[in-house]
Amino acid sequence: MTSTRFVGAFAGVLFAATAAQAADPVKIGLILPFSGPFADYGRQIDNGIQLYLKQNGDTVAGRKIELIRKDSTGPAPDIVKRLAQELVVRDKVDLLAGFGFTPNAFVGAQIATDARKPMVVMNAATSSITAKSPYVVRFSFTQAQINEPFGAWAARGGVQSVYTIVSDYGPGHDAEAAFKKGFTAAGGKVAGEVRVPLKSPEFSAYIQKVKDTKPEAVFVFLPAGEQGNAFVKTWREYGLPQAGVKLLAAGDLTDDGLIESLGDAALGLITSFHYSYAHDSAVNKAYTAAYEQAFPQVRPNFMSVAGYDGMAAIAAAIKAQDGRVDPDKTVELLKTTKMESPRGPISIDPETRDIVQTVYIRKVERVGGKLVNVEFDKIEQVKDPGK
Repeated sequence: MTSTRFVGAFAGVLFAATAAQAADPVKIGLILPFSGPFADYGRQIDNGIQLYLKQNGDTVAGRKIELIRKDSTGPAPDIVKRLAQELVVRDKVDLLAGFGFTPNAFVGAQIATDARKPMVVMNAATSSITAKSPYVVRFSFTQAQINEPFGAWAARGGVQSVYTIVSDYGPGHDAEAAFKKGFTAAGGKVAGEVRVPLKSPEFSAYIQKVKDTKPEAVFVFLPAGEQGNAFVKTWREYGLPQAGVKLLAAGDLTDDGLIESLGDAALGLITSFHYSYAHDSAVNKAYTAAYEQAFPQVRPNFMSVAGYDGMAAIAAAIKAQDGRVDPDKTVELLKTTKMESPRGPISIDPETRDIVQTVYIRKVERVGGKLVNVEFDKIEQVKDPGK
């Protein structure tokens, strides 16, 4: 009898502990730049996450989703290392997410491996990030995925010579190598190349060099925001359009959230990217309408969509485990993701844990009084060729 009472009591304690654990929130450590020159990155991704939770509820399988936000301030791996360690050790998060920049994601991947925490990348775009840890799954894009098809498209379209200008850090190097690979494989020739400082570059000397070299086109990769605006302004001032030099750019240059700041100087720019605010689908129209209602005066961009899709995938993985967040099982479930995103159909390549999606060729036009990236060609179901 005593033994029976002990077993019954023990079972009751165990059940209570299990129920309490099930009621605990799922903690997601969100590391993004919320201040400084790249604060818009953090705002857009965080807005996408919040919109998903607003539409679908912030409780999944009986467990509330708790976001613990940490400010990386920009590309700052030393800061991110400390923040990720705090999230794991002190805050005891179940997952890590966000990561606006490649150096930050590299550091986060090491922490994710050591702590066995799933890590959902929502922007950083260097191909090798997912190879740094078996716990990393990416819902954004890679520069190789966007720009190798773009290079091939340009050469097939008749561009024979190109000059490349990219930011001197991981994504810029990836974008440069990918575009050149696609371009030269399709018969094009590289007339020259330059890498510019990530912080506060002055573009006049670089653009004068392009003008002197006289290529048919220039391929550009620059982070979204102030740099893109400065480049396009200088490009126009030096008369490159009048000289007949085409500008081909990675889609960051005409970021939907910041495109109006470019003004009419952006009209006619051709870019390659995986999302446009003007993407013509019912899912995207619903998304942009809901986003602008929730966050007035802010136009959703590719980062917001990555936050939205990443949160949707996390919620699906939690639901599939009845509220549990087993690290290895969560990664396995994230690898099975297939959904209709505002950007179009997406899935995760289970071998690389990287996203598979359509790449769109776009042209900046004014539609309904707004500057938008109008898609006019596409390459479907592109895997990351950088692996």
